Amino acid sequence: MAKKRRFIYIKERVWKKLQGWKEKLLSQARREVLIKSVIQTIPTYTMSCFKLPKGLIQEIEVLIRKFWWGYSGAARKVHWVSRERLCEAKEVGGMGFKDIENLNNAFLAKQVWRMMNNIDSLCFRVFKARFFLSCSILDVEEKASGSYVWKSILSARDVIRKGMAWRIGDGQTMRIKEDN
Repeated sequence: MAKKRRFIYIKERVWKKLQGWKEKLLSQARREVLIKSVIQTIPTYTMSCFKLPKGLIQEIEVLIRKFWWGYSGAARKVHWVSRERLCEAKEVGGMGFKDIENLNNAFLAKQVWRMMNNIDSLCFRVFKARFFLSCSILDVEEKASGSYVWKSILSARDVIRKGMAWRIGDGQTMRIKEDN
């Protein structure tokens, strides 16, 4: 609950933007543009550093869906298509909305990728000295004493692992017994 309270300003900014627009006066096409270009971009900077709590992500997605379907006050509108279908690409029949949780994981995975490839950066040197002095970022074990930023970055390592291919190259970094 404390983590959710720290990021509540994101939900408030989304709500404030949605309240400013009169959804009754906007066509579906205009709502789509506003959702994609404004609402889904509000949390991007924060998501590149922190793993947002699932509850907050769900609340933001509920606000987006209510705006999309034309929610007004106490009257409930029928959601004719599931959230998953709205998040599918337009080429396969969806609306192309971003799944906020997947976007959050992608941004954090980008941080892992940067740490793996930019070993001269200040960010890499600070985290290396503090959390993974004798191993790779992919091999470090999560500790309870780490900061929330560090834990957030570690949560995205699996995204990198799933899409990563390893090449032997010159053989300098290969460990005969440990590497497959």
